Amino acid sequence: MKLDVLKLDGGKAGSVDLDEALFGLEPRADILHRVVRWQRNNAQAGTHKVKTRSEVKYSTKKIYRQKGTGGARHGARSAPIFRGGGIYKGPVVRSHGHDLPKKVRALGLKLALSAKAKAGELVIIDEAAGAMKTSALAKQVTAMGWKRALIIDGASVNEDFMQAARNIEGLDILPSMGANVYDILKRDTLVITKAGIEALEARLK
Repeated sequence: MKLDVLKLDGGKAGSVDLDEALFGLEPRADILHRVVRWQRNNAQAGTHKVKTRSEVKYSTKKIYRQKGTGGARHGARSAPIFRGGGIYKGPVVRSHGHDLPKKVRALGLKLALSAKAKAGELVIIDEAAGAMKTSALAKQVTAMGWKRALIIDGASVNEDFMQAARNIEGLDILPSMGANVYDILKRDTLVITKAGIEALEARLK
């Protein structure tokens, strides 16, 4: 697969051959769903917590005698049926993460890249580098038609470019090792530098 390489000012900078094994696969919703669910579950804090019967602050004294009252038998006021009592089988602090094979994760990333290429939402740029004003970069982004875009660079991201881009709404930048299925799929446009293409190919082969 061959795509034109663009400059940030909209001009052309040649073309690049994309590996069919990364950008030419037929998208599979089941694999993408599994990988996104794995990512989101791992990101979930899991810090929800309620107090159980042993944790609420109440006296453990029996609230009234066992027999002769005409009412049901009860012990401490901390029982779950009473207002202010402990919660029965409520949420506790835990991890929501689960395992997913490395091959499935790698396949998911390949399928996400292929899905963007097939939908025509993949843009290859020469480089994301150079010191510039945020306003100038914002004008270039608008001229390119990027509303919600993710830029994937090589092994590292140029600090000057990152500083210029960080206040532009809808524009995010990641190094190649940070590329992931969820961030790719939730953006309208995927922008990859030539260095990013090389790094992704080295990572996924």
